[in-house]
Amino acid sequence: MKQLNLQKLQNALRKKFLKVGVKMIGPETIFFSKDTRIGRNVIIEPYVVIGPKVKIGNNVIIKSFSHLENCKIENKVDIGPYARIRPGVVLKSGSKIGNFVEIKKSTLGVNSKVNHLTYIGDSNIGKSVNIGAGTITCNYDGVKKSKTKIKDNVFIGSNSSLVAPLTIEEGSVVGAGSVITKNVKKKSLALTRSLQTEIKNYKRKSK
Repeated sequence: MKQLNLQKLQNALRKKFLKVGVKMIGPETIFFSKDTRIGRNVIIEPYVVIGPKVKIGNNVIIKSFSHLENCKIENKVDIGPYARIRPGVVLKSGSKIGNFVEIKKSTLGVNSKVNHLTYIGDSNIGKSVNIGAGTITCNYDGVKKSKTKIKDNVFIGSNSSLVAPLTIEEGSVVGAGSVITKNVKKKSLALTRSLQTEIKNYKRKSK
């Protein structure tokens, strides 16, 4: 009986949002909460779960296999596919969360992008920031959580580790493959990378 009631609730919520113009591809695969709020011209692809306390603005696209809970999505935001938006997240207008990205207790600024394979936690990210693939914010040292602050117009190269507490000032660049443990000054290049070693005519040992 309980399962039947849940199905009825989901069907009612789907009909409600379809009626107000939410575009759903495969509505039977999309799950809402009773307090979900959705704006105008929103597209939701199949296999999306929207948990409690989610507010979605106008002109938002949520792609397949994404999971949202306790977050605020402003206007013209793209999410997914395969994105996890955890509690305490604010995605500002024009921002983008791509595939295999997890974000928790963070703000992503206007027109900023976190496109793929990335974890962002306990962070405040400014406007027009680009976070490269494979970047992680190292926010937990085993005892406490610390904050990462990334100011406007920063470029974070792929496969970077940002060890909090940390502030990266406006207009800076972090080189790919870096482990950043100290604050980065305005309009600076921060890079931590060992020299590449090459052994010519190398032959692997045979068995």
